[in-house]
Amino acid sequence: KKDALLAPSVGFLVAALFLIVVKNLEFKLPFNKNWLLFVFPILSLAGLYALFRISLIWRPFVFQFGKFFVVGGLNTFLDLGILNFFILITNITEGYMFSVFKAVSFIVTVVNSYFWNKLWTFNKREGNFALFFLVVTGSFLINVGIASFLVNIVGAPDGISAKLWDNIAALSSIVFVLTWNFLGMKFIVFKKSIPKISAF
Repeated sequence: KKDALLAPSVGFLVAALFLIVVKNLEFKLPFNKNWLLFVFPILSLAGLYALFRISLIWRPFVFQFGKFFVVGGLNTFLDLGILNFFILITNITEGYMFSVFKAVSFIVTVVNSYFWNKLWTFNKREGNFALFFLVVTGSFLINVGIASFLVNIVGAPDGISAKLWDNIAALSSIVFVLTWNFLGMKFIVFKKSIPKISAF
């Protein structure tokens, strides 16, 4: 089935993007980091399957939210991966260029999110991109605004490197943004979409 193929594919992409973050932050993992390319796809598939089973006996939207969460994980690491790639090749960690990097990473993530959620999460091909962009405009302002404020105004606390602080700033509003986007896409962009739970 489509879900059984897409879930591990997303897991693989998340692992690859996570490795970019690890390289930029110069983290030393206590195991061979390439194992993540195998572990993440398995975890992604297993987690989604568990939510699928739960949706059969409890609430159908659980499976839909599970797919949204998987796509959200991809979007998070796509955002971080692009941001860390720019920092890695330029060694710029603050200033207006950081805001530019964050804006570019967010815009790419928005386009990626739209198509994954349109064709997979909500399975509604007539989703309106204009409405989608309207919904994510608020999260864009919050995402880029908070990250830029924490990096350029607050600055990294003592004991935290500039690169690590950039990532903390980028993640600071993720819970709010995920919730905002899910509700906006479910009830505005892809409204009246009925989740299909017979995927597995």
